[in-house]
Amino acid sequence: EVQLQASGGGLVQPGGSLRLSCVADGLQHHDYYAIAWYRQAPGKEREVVSCINNADATHYIDSVKGRFTISRVNARNTVYLQMNSLKTDDTAVYYCAADRAGGSYCPFIPYEHWGQGTLVTVSS
Repeated sequence: EVQLQASGGGLVQPGGSLRLSCVADGLQHHDYYAIAWYRQAPGKEREVVSCINNADATHYIDSVKGRFTISRVNARNTVYLQMNSLKTDDTAVYYCAADRAGGSYCPFIPYEHWGQGTLVTVSS
């Protein structure tokens, strides 16, 4: 059974930083998978924030480009999302997702495996 564990959320002031982690248990060959970070803010639809495919090609939504960085350490079955210069608009529950269609263009993948969310609150 595949389980994704997202962590690292919290309360941070505008301009601050957080690093989210997504650890995947039960995945055979973590390097085959595409991994994505989604977020859902209150009253808004869920959106893909960033993703990385099995060739380490990355994608970011425009609002986080230059501020967020996604990376993976396959030996640890872990994907990170480093979030810098956080804004109040970044407040949301962040989810990680994984799919074995790892070579596809990652924002278009219908991710099969989902973790529980981790809450990020950016507020002064």
